[in-house]
Amino acid sequence: MTILEDKVAIVTGSARGIGRATAELLSAHGARVLINDLDADVAEQTASEIDGDTLVFGGDLTKPGVPDQLVERVIAEWGKVDILINNAGYTLDAPIHKMSDDHFQRMLDIHTVVPFRMCRAVAPHMREPAKAEREQGIEVFRKIVNVSSISGTMGNAGQANYASGKSGVVGLTKTLAKEWGQFKINVNAVAFGYIETRLTADKDAANTMQIDGETVQLGIPSQMRQLAPALIPLGRPGTPAEAAGGVFLLCTPWANYIHGQVLSITGGQFGGMTS
Repeated sequence: MTILEDKVAIVTGSARGIGRATAELLSAHGARVLINDLDADVAEQTASEIDGDTLVFGGDLTKPGVPDQLVERVIAEWGKVDILINNAGYTLDAPIHKMSDDHFQRMLDIHTVVPFRMCRAVAPHMREPAKAEREQGIEVFRKIVNVSSISGTMGNAGQANYASGKSGVVGLTKTLAKEWGQFKINVNAVAFGYIETRLTADKDAANTMQIDGETVQLGIPSQMRQLAPALIPLGRPGTPAEAAGGVFLLCTPWANYIHGQVLSITGGQFGGMTS
């Protein structure tokens, strides 16, 4: 028997990077996993490469009603939700005096509003079964893991919008932990440091994504990337698989008494570049 056998997991933003590594790890340990991305074709490709039972949902989670549609897709197929990983996100970096209202709001939308809407959408499918289990005197733990960043816990120059969104999800995590602990729903967050993803790759013309018809530049300047060994006590950035390990831990029975916490996955780094 695998550790997550018969569990149903939703991982947003799971076609690439940390999200994909997390989906792969959950699936390898027995979970059925919903793969989500803005680009449905990329999500389909990822799902086809993951061993195990997967579903695909392509769509922009910042649009009203889309998080509910995603959850409805899972319930229609598998009938329940045991694990929710709020991972979807990207960056729009600029110093605050050059930052537009739109770019500030977009970071709040994807990093705080979307996790709020996803948690609200899974609420009846986590809380109601828990009420019945409580009446029967049994404990069944369900898991929510929100992805933050050390930008959200420490701040980071050039990322006022991203840091605000990632800080907001920490407040959401701690509040929801107090509201839903009675239902044995563990709510925690992870705060990533410098993990090798598209967001920390070289800032060049090839490293972009399309959102609402706009080309969004990803990555960080090469000179900042070169500072990583000096900033990180372990001497290198983390890999997506290493980042996923911390998320996976919080989804296992070994984390049943870890609640309302923010796990920093930084290689010992306490500030600077973030995933």
